Amino acid sequence: MDILSAPELAAWLADASRPRPVLLDVREGWEYETCHIEGALLMPMNTIPGRIDDLDEDAAIVCICHHGARSMQVAAFLERNGFGKVSNLTGGIHAWALQVDGDMPRY
Repeated sequence: MDILSAPELAAWLADASRPRPVLLDVREGWEYETCHIEGALLMPMNTIPGRIDDLDEDAAIVCICHHGARSMQVAAFLERNGFGKVSNLTGGIHAWALQVDGDMPRY
């Protein structure tokens, strides 16, 4: 599993030469409604085991939560289940709001 900082993810998303990763937001719906990265796929942590077939094992997936703990667990789960290109956004959406998008609401 790779660890990405918010600025590293921002650079990846801005780089048109790189395929865009799946931004897998594993927070709850109310958290996602409060703030999220544009284009992120909401799949709350507790739904992942039942929805794992909705994800492409070959796609680059960046797991995102509030501070990075839940997404780290989901990233490890995905790796154990055959996903080879999984990353975790260290610091989560909170780090994104602080380091990349200062206008994003925080909670």
